[in-house]
Amino acid sequence: MLASAAPVLLLGDPRLRIRSEEVVDFGDPAFAAARASLAATLVDFRKRHGFGRAISAPQIGVAQRFVAVNLGEPFFVVNPVITFASEETFTMWDDCMSFPDLLVRVQRRRTISVRYRDENGSERVWDRIDLAASELLQHEIDHLDGVLAVDRALPGNSLLMKSVYEADRDAYRREVDYVIG
Repeated sequence: MLASAAPVLLLGDPRLRIRSEEVVDFGDPAFAAARASLAATLVDFRKRHGFGRAISAPQIGVAQRFVAVNLGEPFFVVNPVITFASEETFTMWDDCMSFPDLLVRVQRRRTISVRYRDENGSERVWDRIDLAASELLQHEIDHLDGVLAVDRALPGNSLLMKSVYEADRDAYRREVDYVIG
């Protein structure tokens, strides 16, 4: 039986502010069901909204530390720990499934290294991640800690409706160092 997509929690829902608990039982049927639902939600959201490379469990109301990622191939990042963060940073307009019509100008580390477990509990290391995946994982790990991109908004005019951005894309792209996709 295929899992169903879950509703994505929206900005303002208090469940997005909870620090998630580590996954301890990788064989738990509830963990398997939550993983399947999270993966289905990522696929469904991308079809409906045209964006989405990853989604964290808290975004569907599951307060556990795991993320469904699809960067060409789907996989899970469970109990991630950032083990290195570069001094070098960059700015970008960040989007989020929990506020799909809003962009937030944030600053992120250019690269990070992450130690995590896969969905079976095997330890993995992702070292000196490229910029695109680095910003994505920083965003998702923030979700696991109850932190949203709006909390990281840079001073000034750093909140923007996507429709406003789209109306003058070139001008807004000049305000940041990096643009997704």
